[in-house]
Amino acid sequence: MTLDLHDDVVSLTRALCDIPSVSGAEAAIADAVEGALRKLGHLEVLRDGDAVVARTQLGRDRRIVLAGHLDTVPIKDNLPTWTTGEGDAELLYGRGTCDMKAGLATQLRIAATVTEPRHDLTFVCYDNEEVASVKNGLGRLVRNHPDWLAGDFAILGEPSNAGVEGGCQGTMRVRITLKGRASHSARAWAGVNAIHAAAPVLAILTAYEPRRVVVDGLEYREGLNAVNVQGGIAGNVIPDECVIDINHRFAPDRSMDDAYAHLQEVFAGYELELRDKAPGARPGLDQPAAAEFVAVVGREPAAKFGWTDVARFAELGIPAVNYAPGDPLLAHTDNEHVPVAQIRECERVLTAWLS
Repeated sequence: MTLDLHDDVVSLTRALCDIPSVSGAEAAIADAVEGALRKLGHLEVLRDGDAVVARTQLGRDRRIVLAGHLDTVPIKDNLPTWTTGEGDAELLYGRGTCDMKAGLATQLRIAATVTEPRHDLTFVCYDNEEVASVKNGLGRLVRNHPDWLAGDFAILGEPSNAGVEGGCQGTMRVRITLKGRASHSARAWAGVNAIHAAAPVLAILTAYEPRRVVVDGLEYREGLNAVNVQGGIAGNVIPDECVIDINHRFAPDRSMDDAYAHLQEVFAGYELELRDKAPGARPGLDQPAAAEFVAVVGREPAAKFGWTDVARFAELGIPAVNYAPGDPLLAHTDNEHVPVAQIRECERVLTAWLS
């Protein structure tokens, strides 16, 4: 499959989407993207596994990183892509249209068409974003080639309805295991029901009032929720164990240590098993490049609810925002789609800002 990065941005979006690239099977799209970028003489092109990096070397005072993942969640009878409507109501349907090949297409168009940008540019197209964090291609680049990601400001092409969503929440999963004593359910008094012991934990969660906190001018809403409860082995056995998995989404003014200390306070008296964690990222909208970009977008920025790879850039000391076409609520859905007008708007904004 060959790609023409000078093609119309909507046609390029369709071409990218129509290359199946479920996580772990990105070789074909990585090959196509690498091949197309290598045809552009003004870029240095690098590759690590199925992650492709291209960058200008113009000696500008500032470097901007434009990043997007190549992979999608599994296809569900939603490829090849198709369109409905006309004009401003035209929609492009198909797996990856929203998450996030429309954003990727706008970035690759910039790579091809803005050959003398006023800032040096780095384009990062990476694999395995939609699966376990340990497989994430951007994380691999952070470990193997942090110099490839150097920059002063980054834009991640996660869907944001063509508006700036700053930073992201941190996330943490803990497990509480409650012990009981098994017995026959006809002689329940001989046992201790571990599922019943979950009631006080669930009461804590029900009564919990999550924070709403302003960070760098954006309001983040936190959350603390049970996401899985397991217990019992048979219909006639008093369960001797009940496990509750709890997810905490926290604002980026808290470190992971702060978030864990908060959970220990909330669940005082219970032993917490830390199962997963990822830091949040502050918006960094006070940085000159970020403020300049927000002004060109021309819309009030909002906080990002959820975790995204902007956190990986934050760990490198690079402020980053989410900006791309598409409604994040449509990501991974069977009717995933993106407004064509948003694709064109994002291309227009990025071109105006970087030219």
